[in-house]
Formats: sequence, C-alpha cells, structure tokens
Amino acid sequence: MNGPSRKGAPSPKGAAVGRGIGIGLMYGLWKPRVLGAWRVPATGPVILAVNHSHNIDGPMLMGTAPRPVHFLIKKEAFIGPLDPFLLSIGQLKVDRETTDRAAVTDALGVLQGGGVLGIFPEGSRGEGDFASLRSGLAYFAVRTGAPIVPVAVLGSTDRRGRLISALPPLRSRVDVVFGDAFDAGDGSGRRTRRAMDDATLRIQKRLTAHLDNARRLTGRRAGLE
Repeated sequence: MNGPSRKGAPSPKGAAVGRGIGIGLMYGLWKPRVLGAWRVPATGPVILAVNHSHNIDGPMLMGTAPRPVHFLIKKEAFIGPLDPFLLSIGQLKVDRETTDRAAVTDALGVLQGGGVLGIFPEGSRGEGDFASLRSGLAYFAVRTGAPIVPVAVLGSTDRRGRLISALPPLRSRVDVVFGDAFDAGDGSGRRTRRAMDDATLRIQKRLTAHLDNARRLTGRRAGLE
C-alpha cells in the first residue's frame, strides 16, 4: 500500500525515530505500565483514539505503542524549534479552527499507506473522559475503513511533580491501556452527514466503555487518576 508520497508528507521513518525518542524519554522519566498492546493490529492502517488530559499523553503513547504513530497535533504546539522537530518525526500539524485540507490529506495518506494515525478525538486537552467527540475521527475511520483502537492514558494528572509542576512526578506510574479494535462504519460505506453523526455516537459509546473498563482494570477512579 506504500505508494509515492507527496513532498512534505509525514515520513514513516521519521515516526519510527520519534517512537525511539518516546521510548527513551517516557521509560527514562516515568514508569509506564502498558496493558493490551497486542490488541493493536501488527500491520495495516489503524487509528489510535486517545483520551487527552495532559500534555505528556501524546509522547507517552508514542513511546509505548507497539508501532510508530503519526499524531494529529494542534498547530499551536509547533513553536520555534519544535516545529521542524515534530515534522521531522512524522507528526501532523492541524489547524483546529478551520477545515485544514493539508492535514486531512496527510492523515488520509498515513492510513492509505498502512500506517498508524493517532487522534485525540476530544479535540483538545480536557477531562480526558471522551465526553465530547469531534467528527474527524469518524470521517477518517469510515473513509478509509481503518479499525479504531481505543487507548486510555491514566495517571498523568494524578499529582504534580516537585521539580516541574507541569509534569507528573518523575518515576511515577502512568497506565496506558489499549482496547479491542473495532470498525466505526455500519457496513454501508455511506459518508453522509447522518452516517458520520451515527458513527461518532457509536465511537463515543465504545471509547467511553473502554475508559470505564481501563479504570476498573487499573484501579483508578474517574477524577482521581
């Protein structure tokens, strides 16, 4: 499925480098406990739908996922030297205030090339409970047929670090729980607004159920990660 890529398209090799950096940083600074990583398909396109309550959630997943991940990241994060760095490791810059056609094209390219696309379906950092989903996740899943794997990152907002208050305490445990892959579509192949709305509701139900199960599995309660 790997065809010629357009100039500036996210690099699979770059994402692999990013995964290596993520492994070194996340396991070096904290103590990730990864559950269910085998549920991520070993090959082919897949979307990782991740709850988002802390800035380290994306890097944590990059360092714990079994495959390199291309994340859709808000353009505001691409500041100064972070801009060329994030692009070089295969991450995707997206303008959340408009329909960013370049970002959509890049994301579709990742999936059509058999890669892994990481999405925070809540759109921005918040409670991390999947209570409010944007339709972009449903569009990518239905358009490409890529399965969705729900991911719960728990513990990143538990306590503030003493050295850097904006980060979890060094060497503290963060749980990353992967759920069962599922298809978002209804089998009809329709991509109407109604079909997207219905798919979004199905996705939200599955993601919320996974988060509840992940909390039970890890012993973490909502709001007290």
